[in-house]
Amino acid sequence: MKIKILFWLFVGCLFSILLGTVGNAQTSPNLLNGLYYGFEAGGQGWNTSQTTNWTFDASKPATGSYSLKFSSQPQTLSSKDVNYTISKIRTAVKNGKSFIVASSYEGTIVGLRYDGKKIWENKLSGFMNHDLWCEDITGDGIDEIFAANANGTLYCLNNDGTLKWQFKQNDAPMYAVCVVSKNNIPYVVCGGYDKNIYYLNADGTLKQTLASATYSVNTTFGGATAPNRVHIANFIRKVKKADGSDILAVLGTNNSMQVTGNMYLFDVLGTTVITPSVKVSSGKPVGEMRVVTINGASKILMGNSAHINDSAFLEFDPLNASTAQQAYDISSISNKVGGFGYRVSQPEIIPNGTSYQYFILFGNHIILMSLGQTIANAEILECPYSFNDMWKDPLTGNIIFASSQSGGSDIHIIDPSKPDWKLAYKNISSPGKIQKILDNTAAVNAKMNSFVKPSWERNPISINLLYENTIGLNTTLYNTPTFVSQFSTSHAQDGATWDRANLANLKYRDTRDSRRTYDWTEAQALSFIYSKTTANGVAYWGGHGNDPYMFSKQTSQKVIDNTSSVAGRKTVLIYPELGDDSADFEFVLNDLFYPLATYGQNKNLKLFVRSKNIFWQSSIYLPMWSRLLSGEFANVFVPSMEETTDKTMELSLAARMGVWASGAVDSWGARAVPDNASFDRMRQFSDQSLDNHFLRQLVYAAASGAQYYDNFTKPELFAKLLANGALFVPKRNELVSLSPVHLSMFEPDAHYLEEGSEAKWLTNFDQTFEDANPFVFSRMNGSWPGAPINDWDFSKFAGGMKERRLNFLPNYPNGMVLITPPQAGAKADLTAPRGLMKNKLHPLYQNILKEYYTDGHFYYAADGVTKYNANTYYQTIKTEIEAGAAKIPITVTGDVAWVVAQTAPRHLRLTLVDNGYINPDTRMATVKFNTVSPVKVVDVVDGKQFFQTGSTVSIDVPCGMFRFIDVELTNDL
Repeated sequence: MKIKILFWLFVGCLFSILLGTVGNAQTSPNLLNGLYYGFEAGGQGWNTSQTTNWTFDASKPATGSYSLKFSSQPQTLSSKDVNYTISKIRTAVKNGKSFIVASSYEGTIVGLRYDGKKIWENKLSGFMNHDLWCEDITGDGIDEIFAANANGTLYCLNNDGTLKWQFKQNDAPMYAVCVVSKNNIPYVVCGGYDKNIYYLNADGTLKQTLASATYSVNTTFGGATAPNRVHIANFIRKVKKADGSDILAVLGTNNSMQVTGNMYLFDVLGTTVITPSVKVSSGKPVGEMRVVTINGASKILMGNSAHINDSAFLEFDPLNASTAQQAYDISSISNKVGGFGYRVSQPEIIPNGTSYQYFILFGNHIILMSLGQTIANAEILECPYSFNDMWKDPLTGNIIFASSQSGGSDIHIIDPSKPDWKLAYKNISSPGKIQKILDNTAAVNAKMNSFVKPSWERNPISINLLYENTIGLNTTLYNTPTFVSQFSTSHAQDGATWDRANLANLKYRDTRDSRRTYDWTEAQALSFIYSKTTANGVAYWGGHGNDPYMFSKQTSQKVIDNTSSVAGRKTVLIYPELGDDSADFEFVLNDLFYPLATYGQNKNLKLFVRSKNIFWQSSIYLPMWSRLLSGEFANVFVPSMEETTDKTMELSLAARMGVWASGAVDSWGARAVPDNASFDRMRQFSDQSLDNHFLRQLVYAAASGAQYYDNFTKPELFAKLLANGALFVPKRNELVSLSPVHLSMFEPDAHYLEEGSEAKWLTNFDQTFEDANPFVFSRMNGSWPGAPINDWDFSKFAGGMKERRLNFLPNYPNGMVLITPPQAGAKADLTAPRGLMKNKLHPLYQNILKEYYTDGHFYYAADGVTKYNANTYYQTIKTEIEAGAAKIPITVTGDVAWVVAQTAPRHLRLTLVDNGYINPDTRMATVKFNTVSPVKVVDVVDGKQFFQTGSTVSIDVPCGMFRFIDVELTNDL
């Protein structure tokens, strides 16, 4: 009886719906798509995308009867945990009906139903996908799926996720893909960092190559060594002409920070541009490009990838080159859309009555701008989270958001035709990983209220946070951390008041930083700085890589004197983005930095060197920096990093720690800033709502011994962990997780130095050079975002890394392999004040250290002359590193960063950190005991005890978190 009732109820409702009368809802042409989805897409399901007010019951199986649910309100928003951090999202079509295709952070492609249930997955290469496209190329009414992969491959998948074919020409990351047709014959078009565009037949075979060198007008500037008049394909999209035929739109660019790019239009398979290229006027690199149909004509919408100060989106008419680009300045409404930060503006259009309106996803805001409306009067919607991507389903009109940029595992589907969609957007929640992070963080916070450090551990050492104690943290328990107030200013000292005109170096005499107004007299500068000096001292920019002379040497000396006149106060002069390796900068070292270091050596001065790229493993080994490396100013210089745009974080850690471990400096530093999450400046999805990734980055740095932190983002929990003694910060002679093997640097090879410094230029890929010149450190310039690391690269065989992307939390499975100054051999400075590294480290290293030598290109014997190729000799070092692991107490494998320090004769502190920087998850660490036998293994925060199996123990690390483990030993270490 029940089945019959359900059957006739279903038939009656369906009939009514088709007539447009179910309740008060209006009939939607998308309704049958929803019906299809419930049955065709593989199982039970409900569809939240339709304008009708009913759904299928998600609890019912795919076969048999369905019951219908009615509600008084239309369902507008669906938020689902899909168990992946989704970076890219699209929709595909099967027999006229759509389903969701998504790419995870790891590069896994997943097919999803509209209810978030997984239909299939394909892990592909295990590397990220830079672009996705879904379109039918076989004429069967079913879309194929195309993934442009960072390993240089274009993958073609069937609609069930199985591999159909793949195409690869070289190792350069594939970056863009679409499908075009000519004479009803489809061609897959793809391109990447090899500066070419490829037309492929439907079977994946190469039809034609279009080299950017044959038509590009993109030029270099500023003395760049990158090649001229070539570009990469930032975007490739098809445009429909009025007659329905396709043309190809290529957005070409050669720089990821300072170039907007040029639009090139081609007939399909054409080799010359249809019209002269047009320079894009969006202000900064384009991070999104979509082709939309407005009043029956194709238009291109572009949004840039930039700091809020440069943010914009624009409309471009590809079919009428004489039409001016319509640019809309998002920076002009920065006070409405979140202020400071780095975002990709993603523009679309949605219906607006009988017309349309612009729909721009900008961080956690949506900007809605009707036709003829100014951006100043646009409607702004805000929700709690920013998302990694956005897509409009062309069949349903639904807007689909990828996961939260804070490391979510969610997707969200919103129907903008519903009257309450705006309210639904404002109230979006983020299920899955985000909720786990919030819960896990709250649990640790609660534990801190009553935490007591283990009695056998010494009191914490001084840790310096270069910002104010705005949270009112009680630091009196152990007198740490020390908050050294940092101020910012738009002013700099007027050169005329300190006779800058007499600087002997013309470059730095005339250099100015555009962000500063040079109008202060010395008296004005001193008055302001003194007013900002607190009981702990003062921190500020003494200069910048653009202009180290924002204040005169004499003015800085007066500040040092004033600060040090009160015991305990310190002056921290911060120098961001130092990276000039020229003779001009050698002048600056000898004229400014070394004299300041000499002057402030006994006056509590710290020169906080916030360098870029690979500085601490390359430039610092140039002769001009020898006085720093010698240890002459060990108590003054503090190595730190600008790691935005860089893709070599695991190297800068090993290098800064190596300089510190050698005795060249007494402390080192770290930094947390929003654009740290951006490894590809053309896709700056760097608007994380949670500070979780920064928290873990800082915990790992502190557990590794860092004592100075210049944080723009300031996780409160980090400061609490320090103040309560929960986070153990070791002295260098307490660390016991260093590999006995270390790599010492000679003066850097010229190409290696250049390779590691050109992170912004995108056109340096040269496969012939790559094949003929294996480097110890490789694939570091702007041509390799997310790319696989070579087997012989130090980052892989020593650091345990697989790709050039956000490696702030490396594993180093055999212990941290330090990059150091030479300790022996022909190029060691045995007279240096720093002495020998083995005397600075834990006593266990006294007789087990093993040293190798490199200039970044080759390995060398101790004589400094005999050299070995990186792609063969690395096996020798790899074997030594693996053998050396058995000589240290503990090693750890798994998706975690880890550090071990001795806290008492029979106690070790093991710190474990979830190493998914913006891809957090619950992790499992396998801890191996090599030279020690534990009595007990306990988490000092939550009290959980872990038990051995043989010589190992498995320890879970909660999603987005860390564990502080005490290992009690049988005998003294």
